[in-house]
Amino acid sequence: MRILAVVQYDGTNFAGWQVQPNERTVEEEIEKVISRIFDTPVQIYGSGRTDAGVHALGQTFHFDAPKEVEDLNRLRYSFNALLPSDIHIVSLEVVKDNFHARFDVASKTYIYALSTGEYDVFNRHYATQFLRKLDVKAMKEAAELFIGKHCFKNFTSKEKDKNDFVRTIFDFHIDNVSNTIIFTISGTGFMKYMVRMIVGTLIEVGLNKLTIDDIKELLDSHIRTITPYKAPPEGLFLLGVEYAEGEKA
Repeated sequence: MRILAVVQYDGTNFAGWQVQPNERTVEEEIEKVISRIFDTPVQIYGSGRTDAGVHALGQTFHFDAPKEVEDLNRLRYSFNALLPSDIHIVSLEVVKDNFHARFDVASKTYIYALSTGEYDVFNRHYATQFLRKLDVKAMKEAAELFIGKHCFKNFTSKEKDKNDFVRTIFDFHIDNVSNTIIFTISGTGFMKYMVRMIVGTLIEVGLNKLTIDDIKELLDSHIRTITPYKAPPEGLFLLGVEYAEGEKA
């Protein structure tokens, strides 16, 4: 019985999603609880990794229940009763046996929060406290260059592999709300540090240190020159993961 879960978590006190030796991770905390509930080791498979300090409102994972589950609501209640307070299961649903939370992803959406107003001690883990004025109009113009299918080799630290660096960005918009700049970006998938490097580079545009032509060069260059600009993790949230219609049922 394969089950798909939607989970939210506060990434502040985690070393990231993926299990790591001698580190507290989201994946390990969830696996410990599931294994305890079913009284046998159970492995989960996430839609992808998030880095240390990065949050999620709609991360997904699947697992194979070792026995039939009659009441998913009761199971969800049991999960949340045992999970630490910085992890919460939002929903559970039964999916087809060959569904995979990672390989069947159609799109993901991230948001990044950047505060340019007064330092906010209570929000420091959930919005990057930048505290400088930015040229938002220039940033919006530059953001449009990322939309479409591109080679993002200069916006990730990952090594080249058989999947190369090509990704498609469906939508990218920037909103300025009460001295907080919100970046919302949706695409087929995102590589290691990709969103943070894109945001970090756009911040440089907002500071008038980079131009539209500089962005074009980073996107079009045949030589790999990874951008040195990477926004901090605390402003980043995985908003949601979408699957193609019919993939889960």
